[in-house]
Amino acid sequence: MVLRSCCKFGPVSVLFRLGYVALLLLCVTHLRCARAENKTVVQKYAEFDVTYNDTVTSDNQTIYAFNHTVSRNKTEGVRVTVDVLSEGAESSPILFVVRQKQAVLSFQVPLILRGLYQRKYPYAHVGRTLCQPPTRTLSETQYFFVDVSTLSNLGTHYQLRISRVDSFTLHTDKKFSFTASPSQPQYFKYVFPDGVDTAIVKVNSEMTFPCSVMSIQDIQCPVYDLDNNVAFIGMYQTMTKTAAITVQRKDFPSNSFYVVVVVKTEDEACGGPLRFYPLRPDELIDAGNRSKTLDVVVSPAISSDVYVMGMLFCLGIFLSFYLLTFLVACVENKRMHRRREGLLNPADMSPAETASLLGKPGVTPVSPYEYGSFADNGSTLSSEAITDSIASDANYGYMGQETLKRRPFLTAIHHVAICIERSLESVTGRSRQESLSSIEEDDYDTLADIDSDKNIVRTKKYLCVSDLARKDKRVLSKKYQIYFWNIATIGVFYALPVIQLVITYQTVVNVTGNQDICYYNFLCAHPLGNLSAFNNILSNLGYVMLGLLFLLIVLQRDIIHSRALDRNDLNALECGIPKHFGLFYAMGTALMMEGLLSACYHVCPNYTNFQFDTSFMYMIAGLCVLKLYQKRHPDINASAYTAYACLAAVIFFSVLGVVFGKGNMVFWIIFSVLHILATMLLSTQLYYMGRWRLDSGILRRIVYVIYTDCIRQCSGPMYIDRMVLLVMGNIVNWSLAAYGLLKTPNDFASYLLAIAICNLLLYFAFYIIMKLRSGERIQCMAMVCILFTAVVWGFALFFFFQGLSTWQKTPAESREHNRDCIVLSFFDDHDIWHFLSSIAMFGSFLVLLTMDDDLDDVQRDKIFVF
Repeated sequence: MVLRSCCKFGPVSVLFRLGYVALLLLCVTHLRCARAENKTVVQKYAEFDVTYNDTVTSDNQTIYAFNHTVSRNKTEGVRVTVDVLSEGAESSPILFVVRQKQAVLSFQVPLILRGLYQRKYPYAHVGRTLCQPPTRTLSETQYFFVDVSTLSNLGTHYQLRISRVDSFTLHTDKKFSFTASPSQPQYFKYVFPDGVDTAIVKVNSEMTFPCSVMSIQDIQCPVYDLDNNVAFIGMYQTMTKTAAITVQRKDFPSNSFYVVVVVKTEDEACGGPLRFYPLRPDELIDAGNRSKTLDVVVSPAISSDVYVMGMLFCLGIFLSFYLLTFLVACVENKRMHRRREGLLNPADMSPAETASLLGKPGVTPVSPYEYGSFADNGSTLSSEAITDSIASDANYGYMGQETLKRRPFLTAIHHVAICIERSLESVTGRSRQESLSSIEEDDYDTLADIDSDKNIVRTKKYLCVSDLARKDKRVLSKKYQIYFWNIATIGVFYALPVIQLVITYQTVVNVTGNQDICYYNFLCAHPLGNLSAFNNILSNLGYVMLGLLFLLIVLQRDIIHSRALDRNDLNALECGIPKHFGLFYAMGTALMMEGLLSACYHVCPNYTNFQFDTSFMYMIAGLCVLKLYQKRHPDINASAYTAYACLAAVIFFSVLGVVFGKGNMVFWIIFSVLHILATMLLSTQLYYMGRWRLDSGILRRIVYVIYTDCIRQCSGPMYIDRMVLLVMGNIVNWSLAAYGLLKTPNDFASYLLAIAICNLLLYFAFYIIMKLRSGERIQCMAMVCILFTAVVWGFALFFFFQGLSTWQKTPAESREHNRDCIVLSFFDDHDIWHFLSSIAMFGSFLVLLTMDDDLDDVQRDKIFVF
């Protein structure tokens, strides 16, 4: 303005205007000095536990001076309580400044606290506890001052009271009750006693709301005890009825800490309702009564001896299975050895019978160590010897049926002789010395050139295992080994980023102190190093150890079977369920990976990484179904690539469901439709044994089948057993799809896992029923495994449904489900679930491994397919 005037009016006018501005500045300065001289500052020497009623304006300022004696051996809290009695003070609040030796605390009254969407809540009654600076002398007198001021021209009436907090220091295992509100937070001091390195701080309340926050902070000033700054330092967690934080002495150099309790201005963080949005942006909202009564207790946590006992207990349980397996193997080996001796020296045969069997020309005793185990193969005699015996004795006509019944040894030889008679011609021309590396399934598919024969064989009304075990065994063995190598590769590529991610999660929790990130059972979360809940991680050891044990058992069986094949043992070649161990290896590997990934999930359990805990559960369920199907359908079972692609799709939908499925009806409609379509396609594939095509003519063929079988003539299904299974399976899956569509459960991952488990149990029950219905039996070892596994699964599910935490709710609501440890003061209910479920899965795998051992001496054309 001055420069513009200079150009317009010339030098005289510019000088005049500059003088006018200088005069105005001089007047303003004079008025301010005069007003400052008129402002009154009053200092009063005040006392504790006395209520001061006074009025403050912009023209006067009051300073209250206090002094008190601080002792090094005794800590007393000092609390400031202020009430504003005048109405309309929100426009010009009173400012209180507390000046201490090493700290300054300031706040306004009415205190304005903000909520979500900038909601403003005024509080006319404020109470704050002063931070206590440490003293180095035995006793010291400290002074502090309370300055009261305002910019309001009108007088504002207030009350001020300074009081001592006698119960400022918490004592071990002694409960203390108090009341807090958003404008009156509370905090207390706790000092670690000698011999206590870890303590657990528990805060409880009978009231669910208002929502509150419990924080653990170091002994330093200032103490952050308001809703808008309590998360700035230390560890904290929201709470409704309960909160618990485990504190370690090593994290606090002063061997003490503050327990801070703050009541939040709103309940949304604890899952409560959100208040209405104000009509005007600056409108103040009456928060109402948000006082909450709580109690706090600090207890010593477990000692290092309990950690050692917990680890030894965990190791002892699972090493006992190794010992039990070793003892069973020794007993079984001794039984087989006696059986071999009885085979070589049959005590119940007369010398004449022995001579008639083994003393004839061309028939010589054969060492079991040369031709294999009787228990494994049903016979130790060479094919040439038995063939000669058959020719000489006219198929054992001299013995008779009664002799066979009285002589188990002769019965076994007679049975093997029949097997040899039917299959010797196909065996003698087979060479087993070819390199497996040169074998491809497409090259050695014995049905590749007679596709029409596939249709004839696989569409027979009654199928036997021999009809679906016609491909070269070496080719199928190589095919099923891919299951193991693929899942091992998947596990490595899956586990490495998972481990990296959970380490990052744990680091964030340790750095920020935000314990709402992870859904632990805080009443039984024992830290070790940087891990917050070591017991939940340790309890997953069972999956890894028992998975490894199962791999060793499968390896032992695989070696025995491979040796039998190398000897051209006829029982191994032509009798029993075809033995392919690739899926068993994959199952054992999946169990070990489940333990590793479950441990990773429990480093910081929350909804974003729950798929770590469930991904290999889907794998295990799918592999078990495939193994059940492979037993009687070895030639037409799915390849590893197809199976893992389908499981990858399941995991993909699991991730989508966790991220988008909560309350999203569009997602549930799409998933339910895909679920039903997949069920129908799989049913068609199983019913027709893969002998159908999904092409442009599928609708025409469906209409034709409906016309011929339902309209033209009413005929029942050709494969009744398969139809019963598939109808039951469709009922179950359609029901689960309808439940998901109607209820839209929040925990989509568990819902998807329930679908997989229901289908597995349905197929397993069908398999057992059909096995018994076909006249087959379940051996003692398999029956013991079934009963033991069923009992363990029952107890495991009981502990699983205890629900110690749930990420479907807010962290504060989840903590309402927390419970104390139940075993050795170290393991909680979920840890027991880990123990029992790992044992139950191991038992389930043993059931699949041993349930068809009764068929090892039965020809495959006598074993029915179902």
